[in-house]
Amino acid sequence: MIEKARGKIIMLNASAGISGDMFLGAMCGLASKLDASFDLRNLTRGIALDHWELSVKDEKRGGFAGVKVDVTWEGHGSHGHGHEGHPHRCLPDMEEICAKSDIPERARAKSLDAFRLLAGAEAEVHGTTPGEIHFHEVGAVDSIADIIGAMLIMDWFGWPETLCSPVNVGSGTVKCAHGILPVPAPAAALLLRGLPVFSAGAPMERTTPTGAVLLRALVGENGFRPLPEGRIICAGTGLGGRDTPEMPNILGALLIEPDASAGDGRFARENITLLEANIDDMNPQDFAPATERLFSAGALDVWCENIMMKKGRPAVKFCCLARQGDAERLAGVIARETTTIGVRIIGARRMVLERSVSLRATPFGGVRFKSVKLGGETLRSVPEYDDIRRISDERGLPMLSVRNALSGYGDRC
Repeated sequence: MIEKARGKIIMLNASAGISGDMFLGAMCGLASKLDASFDLRNLTRGIALDHWELSVKDEKRGGFAGVKVDVTWEGHGSHGHGHEGHPHRCLPDMEEICAKSDIPERARAKSLDAFRLLAGAEAEVHGTTPGEIHFHEVGAVDSIADIIGAMLIMDWFGWPETLCSPVNVGSGTVKCAHGILPVPAPAAALLLRGLPVFSAGAPMERTTPTGAVLLRALVGENGFRPLPEGRIICAGTGLGGRDTPEMPNILGALLIEPDASAGDGRFARENITLLEANIDDMNPQDFAPATERLFSAGALDVWCENIMMKKGRPAVKFCCLARQGDAERLAGVIARETTTIGVRIIGARRMVLERSVSLRATPFGGVRFKSVKLGGETLRSVPEYDDIRRISDERGLPMLSVRNALSGYGDRC
């Protein structure tokens, strides 16, 4: 593992969408600027697929130069996102391909996670189990190469933190093995659940299921944040398979050196706002809905503290952490939802551990795990409470039993 980008950040701009080939192209653009000898074809030679080749070319989309990655197989030409003539593979086939591939262990594990997430999404769409799903588009050679290739190139980089802008899913319809479906395709929509999306540009599928699963596996729910402070080292552009003059079919990527001037670089630092209100005349039952409305409005955290006010009256200090741009709006929510006659607005700066949420395949299906790191070292990775509660309710199992059953999956990162 060369680890060219360990400790750095990759920032994706998916304002025109994302697919597997666009991601590989963008990463090739970054990698070639770090190491002129980088060759994706050499990196992917260990993938256990027969009669296939990668084509990596410099091309243009809408006047923008970038890298186009295509897969050819068994004498066929590049097929982009068309997959007619491919065998229909199931999850055990994907697992066998990963097992037989001569690739680093972490790339193998992350590839397996991605295929299992896809199988889980397809199973939910079709009302069956992941083991019974027959992949169509995603079982194609180019999609398999895209997913395993993406994990191999991230391994080459050293698994840097990956962030992303909101994602353009496109609009209209897309032709697939099950007929003509609305965009985003059902499996892609499930994989994008909880992620920030929008639709712009001429009608077309701009984010594919393969692109969606790469976002889920590499970025996670907490990786959709503004451009972080730091120094841009280099940029890459991945090209899609279609020319759309009003919106070039491209995926941008930046490699960023985080700003460590305020400390040792192991913590993210950000300016936030603390909102406080002292309240002694409110029904305690009303704090719960006020808290829910603050979270719905974008609060970072909300809590109550017991205090003693003048004349010896017990009271509550109602507290809310907010992003600077949200402070006045959230102060308005507090004013409407509580009996306070004023809100203190206090500027603050916080140091934050590197955090991520990943969806992992478990015997209970997809479960979200929250991980925190310090200086690249994973301190802990635990399942989300809401998912534990959901499984407990669905299976009739004690919370403790579910938590214990999931404990081993938290060791993977």
